[in-house]
Amino acid sequence: MTQVTERGTRLPAAPRAGVRRRSPAAAACVVGGAVAAGLGLGFLAVLVIVLWISSPYPDSGPGGALHLAAGLWLLAHGTELVRYETLSGVPAPVGVTPLLLVALPVLLMRRAARLGGACDDDEEVLPATAVFSAVLCGYLAVGALATVYAAGGPMPADPISAAWHVPLVAVLAAAGGVWGAKGRPLGPLPNWLPRGVRRGFVRPRYALALRAGAGGALVLLGGGALLVGASLAWHGAQVQASFLSLTGVWSGRFAVLLLALALIPNAMVWGAAYALGPGFALGAGVTATPLGSGSAPALPRFPLLEALPAAGPGTPLTWAAVGVPVVAGLAVGWFAVRRAREVSYGETALTAALGAVVCGLAMAGLAAASAGPLGSRRLAEFGPVWWATGAAAFAWTLVLAVPVAVGVHAWRYRPAAGPGAVSADGDADGDVPVGGGWHDSGVRELRWELMRKASGTLVPEIAPEPVAPPVPVAPEPAVRVARRAVTVVAGLDLGPAPVAPVAPVAPVAPVDPPVPAVPSVAGVRVLARRKPPV
Repeated sequence: MTQVTERGTRLPAAPRAGVRRRSPAAAACVVGGAVAAGLGLGFLAVLVIVLWISSPYPDSGPGGALHLAAGLWLLAHGTELVRYETLSGVPAPVGVTPLLLVALPVLLMRRAARLGGACDDDEEVLPATAVFSAVLCGYLAVGALATVYAAGGPMPADPISAAWHVPLVAVLAAAGGVWGAKGRPLGPLPNWLPRGVRRGFVRPRYALALRAGAGGALVLLGGGALLVGASLAWHGAQVQASFLSLTGVWSGRFAVLLLALALIPNAMVWGAAYALGPGFALGAGVTATPLGSGSAPALPRFPLLEALPAAGPGTPLTWAAVGVPVVAGLAVGWFAVRRAREVSYGETALTAALGAVVCGLAMAGLAAASAGPLGSRRLAEFGPVWWATGAAAFAWTLVLAVPVAVGVHAWRYRPAAGPGAVSADGDADGDVPVGGGWHDSGVRELRWELMRKASGTLVPEIAPEPVAPPVPVAPEPAVRVARRAVTVVAGLDLGPAPVAPVAPVAPVAPVDPPVPAVPSVAGVRVLARRKPPV
């Protein structure tokens, strides 16, 4: 008994509360974030190495090219680079971020977060906050290493700028990826927000305001692209001369072309700011607006900079740029109208005003992202001023969108006119009483059509019942009745004969009428059968 007690099988010990089990799904999310950062770095490294190999006179070895690739990756997050090799010997910051280059880390980070949030049936399900934190940790770890590595290159990154630009882009991209992986839920909002704010955001006016503001911003960007394209075509000779004079080898021209393509979104934002009125800065104290442009300092030779407006007062051609914000205001007003009859005019005007706010905030953010310094002295201010661009976008769209939205609402839900129309109080033609005109065929069909259109897809469209074609009736054949001769005999008694009494008949129970074997057909005459003439 003692041996059995001492050498018996041990029972499994209960897990301690302080020990936490490692989650393989969380580790996979961390690795996914690191891989996303590594893919962005690898893409830029391959591109820079290819250009370095094809260059006939490389300035440095492959190490310098890799350091430059790390700096470009940080620049894609909005981080300012520092250029030490200047003519004056003073370090010059490079803060103009190509907006097309920003799409690379954003798409990779969003994809990593979306894949981390998606799960199969046999995998562990992590909450959204855990996926967000794990992916972010892996991405920021690689970002810190890239910042340290780029410090030894020709254009190192500013550590303070990298400390908040890289996390900002990573947080926004990861939040979008996790939100997409969870099915893009729109609520409920966190409980720490005030109750009034939570109730207000449930209303459909905010979704319409976002749609209207996004539409206005897209119209402004499209107008800016149109202005940039027209200016490039107008200054085509100068643009071509600048492109050909920068370098004489195809690898250098290819690099210039790639940089110009990456800066096209920046040029679109600059064109939108120019059309809005505040314009953009070309240095300290120099601004280009439709009303006039100052003499810019010595700008670097670049094809896109050759399309800048000439110095001097504005012309009717430059004044025509104000048509872009006018169209943007009309677009905001059009998209701010709800497709519901019960919405009041005040609600429509408020939605248009909120759409103007969204458009102003969007343009302010894009203006801030597209501008930056290109030097430490006169080129310290280069690009549109974000607060002025946002205020101008808000003012233009607010002034135009509110009356346009109210007018579209009144026109779209105006009472029908014409015979048989239904007025606002429910009567046909406005003066026919309900009892007299409700059951009329035309009024009833019109009311049903209006109810079906107002309900959308709730009431299906009912096809009319098929009507049986009329059965042709054969013409009656002409029947000839023969006349018989009657002989009258004199002395014949033709009076009524005496009638014998009839015994009473017992009552007969009623019999149901026979059911015809063939259903009756409407519109068919049944003729009695007659004997043929003798």
